[in-house]
Amino acid sequence: MYPFPALLILVVIPSISDGQHETTCNVVPKDQYIEVGSDTEIVCQTSCVPGKVFWTLNKIPVDESLSHITNSSHTVVTLRNFTHHIATLECSSVDTKQVLGGTTIRTYSKPGKISCILHYDKYFKSGVPQLLTCNWEHEIDSSLAVNYTVLIDPNQTKICNSTITTCTAKHSVDLWQNSTVTVRARTTAWEASSNTYTFNPYHILKMSRPEIKVTTFYDHLLVEWNRSPTYQKKCHCQVQYKKAVNESTPEWVLNKTLTSDQRGSNVTIEKLESCSNYKFAARCALDKAPWSEWTNKTILTKLNKSDVKLRLWRKVAEPEKNGIRKVHAMWVEIPSTCQGTFSYTIQQTPYPESTTGVNNKDHICGNSTCDVYVNQDAHRLHLTVFDNEHLLGEDSVYVPAIGESLPEVTDIQTSTLEGVILVRWKAPVPVGGYMIDYTHDGNHYYWKESKYTNATLFGLLDKKPYNITITPLFGDKTGHGTQVFQICSRIGDPGNVNISNVEPYDKSASVSWIVESQEACSGAVVNYTIFYYTQKGPLLNVTVDGTKQGILLEDLNPDTQYNVYVRATALTGATKSTDRVFETKTFDPRLMTLLSVCGSITIFLVLSLGLWCAIQWKKFKEKPVPNPGLSSVALWPSASSRKGACPFQPFSNPSESLCDMVYTEEAQRTSTSPLATDCNGNTASEQTEEYVVAPDPVKSVETQHLPSPGESTALIFSENSPTSPYRSQSSVETHTLRTSKQCKRVPVKQQEKALTVYVTLDMFEQGQGR
Repeated sequence: MYPFPALLILVVIPSISDGQHETTCNVVPKDQYIEVGSDTEIVCQTSCVPGKVFWTLNKIPVDESLSHITNSSHTVVTLRNFTHHIATLECSSVDTKQVLGGTTIRTYSKPGKISCILHYDKYFKSGVPQLLTCNWEHEIDSSLAVNYTVLIDPNQTKICNSTITTCTAKHSVDLWQNSTVTVRARTTAWEASSNTYTFNPYHILKMSRPEIKVTTFYDHLLVEWNRSPTYQKKCHCQVQYKKAVNESTPEWVLNKTLTSDQRGSNVTIEKLESCSNYKFAARCALDKAPWSEWTNKTILTKLNKSDVKLRLWRKVAEPEKNGIRKVHAMWVEIPSTCQGTFSYTIQQTPYPESTTGVNNKDHICGNSTCDVYVNQDAHRLHLTVFDNEHLLGEDSVYVPAIGESLPEVTDIQTSTLEGVILVRWKAPVPVGGYMIDYTHDGNHYYWKESKYTNATLFGLLDKKPYNITITPLFGDKTGHGTQVFQICSRIGDPGNVNISNVEPYDKSASVSWIVESQEACSGAVVNYTIFYYTQKGPLLNVTVDGTKQGILLEDLNPDTQYNVYVRATALTGATKSTDRVFETKTFDPRLMTLLSVCGSITIFLVLSLGLWCAIQWKKFKEKPVPNPGLSSVALWPSASSRKGACPFQPFSNPSESLCDMVYTEEAQRTSTSPLATDCNGNTASEQTEEYVVAPDPVKSVETQHLPSPGESTALIFSENSPTSPYRSQSSVETHTLRTSKQCKRVPVKQQEKALTVYVTLDMFEQGQGR
């Protein structure tokens, strides 16, 4: 095989000799591939133009020292150590600046950095490994497909083909001598072979995974592993373990070297967390050889007796009437992840325990709580925990007697900071410590012990009120607990604000709201801010203090739609209501209501007045009028008989007479004269005046003549008199009604002249006609 540049010259020279007499310009060879870092020569044929030429590489002029003229029509440029991945080379005339021709030069590299591994497949884990996997690197950027072939010495035997930079072959390697590998890359345009890679089979042999076994005990673990029995060589092994929580947990690696005659080993691991999952892994490798794959195993550790911390405590209820008290015993539960059969027993004994005559009581309890009952005396509760028959732990707590003189803490102060409650108190006397228990619902209790007069409570439920009790501890006894109530883990936002009512008017609106879902630890509202706006107007607001839940928005535009919402602000945050839409009125509805009320009152008064007038008119219409048929004929008393009575005045002005009156029927019936007689001739009661009874006009049928004018004027008042009940009487002849029973006129005193008055039936009609 000729070197590539020599071959190029052989190809170019005949073409030059053949075209000496042609008037063409060209650059040869075209589309050339060369190995990166090698040299190449390019020829420019200049028969078509006179004068010199110059070269450009990617539009950059090439140094003139790199080109030379072979004859009058050919110029050769030499490119040394060419490293461009791809480049364009052009030949141009110096005189005309015309490009005479050009070519594209591409580079390729040969495969490198070869590495091989001798390993087993997953089915065969002993004997000589049957697989050889080689990897290499190859920097190419070509659209041409590349095929790789792996060759192994001493005979350059082809063991596998690949189109990627890795290849696995089933090939048995002699473990007692070195081997050489070569990778060849080939395309349709070029071919390149890598440098040879020589290896020691034991340095590239990858062992199979070791077998691993983990045995758990109460206080430690035993990890055992065995390597594959392939050959007698020294190897190194690693054991790795970590807590199976997440990928960021720390890892511990134990290194162990096995001699050529050791098949396996073991290691003891202590101080692991109880009832936790741990991941174990082991791998081995020959000296200078790659590591085998990891063998993984997950193990749940057992409960370590030293990790059992029961922390027994109790809550003593108020005594009942008979002195019996309920004691709620509680302790730290063994995690549910622990495997085992656990039993809890509480033994109730009187205090001191030397008390005789009292039987101890045993109670089989649940996992973390137990209720027992004691009397008013002091007691001690003993708790024991077993796993099958293996004792895991025990603890006891003191229950004081009723009224026992024991110390208690004072001046408890609490504060809250970001979901944590800080508690401080004053010690009554020097004590050994304090027990702080707390609960948010009275059913789930948490407790912790402190040696100081302060404690920090973590892990609380958010925005929940807690009741906290602090009890001093001294010797083997406990003091009396002091309790504080309703300490919030965190003060939250105020409750939800809802607009309850909006009453719009023409230029104002009444807005009221309520706060719902107010929790125990919700923040107290400091103020409310009412925001209102129109679709095109600015956002307006007004603020009121937290005691108000209503406001009158003023200076609004009539007949305009508004949006309104309320924001409640506390020291810890704020909440906002949803928007409420309302529309102001064109006129003030309160004015319309006032006008309606006033109109109704006016109408009522008018109707009442009209009704009163009607009633008065009706009464006036129904007023008794003298019935002519019931009129009487009486004698006018003489002057002598009028002495001592009302003085009689002439009739020149009758209206001024005090005695001028007309007696009605009722008056006639009640005021009877002793001289008057009825129609039967009976004498009436005594009176000072004398009269005669006129005949009944309904029954009378006699016709009589009116008296003379002198007589008639004695009892008929003047028409113009305001006290006269009649307008006038005519002097025409009047007929009286005939009666079936005649009444005789009773004579009066003979010395006085009797005056007879006649009343006609048509007197009212005539008066009305006038």
